[in-house]
Amino acid sequence: MSQIVHMMKTRIAKRTALLFTAVLLLSFASAHKFYVSVTNVVYSEKEDALQITSRIFIDDLDKLLEERYGIKAKLATPNEAKVSDEYIEKYFRAKFVLELDGKPTPYTFLGKRYDNDVVICYLEVAQANFEGLKTLSVQNEILTDLFDEQQNVVHIKWKGHKKSFVLIKENNKGMLNL
Repeated sequence: MSQIVHMMKTRIAKRTALLFTAVLLLSFASAHKFYVSVTNVVYSEKEDALQITSRIFIDDLDKLLEERYGIKAKLATPNEAKVSDEYIEKYFRAKFVLELDGKPTPYTFLGKRYDNDVVICYLEVAQANFEGLKTLSVQNEILTDLFDEQQNVVHIKWKGHKKSFVLIKENNKGMLNL
């Protein structure tokens, strides 16, 4: 009797393992890559500046730089192209716009760093006469020209006001009333 129970348990274990393997393989076959960036726009009263960080997947930005500008940037590798920062800044200037009270506002591209599979870009608007500011808006088209599914999450923090947006190709601008 115990031999029959043992055989049944073995069959159940084999079937369970087979089912688990099949589900695992199917999940990899239908895995979908997410196209997303996250940008934080924070007002620092201490610095009297808007401090902006934008997190973008390295491989997506690498692909964009090659397709749009024809450079093999090889981001986050020992062979990274020396012109990478220049082209990343150029791309940001074309696809990322800040407006204060409806007027486009210049920003400084401070540089970038890598964190695992993400590049973090640093931007800043320093002392731009923030007194009496009524609206702050962000237009973010980063990677929407390359990936139709691209979503750009934007978080704005301004003197106790907080607002978040999910910007897409068709709706690429968000505004915070202050």
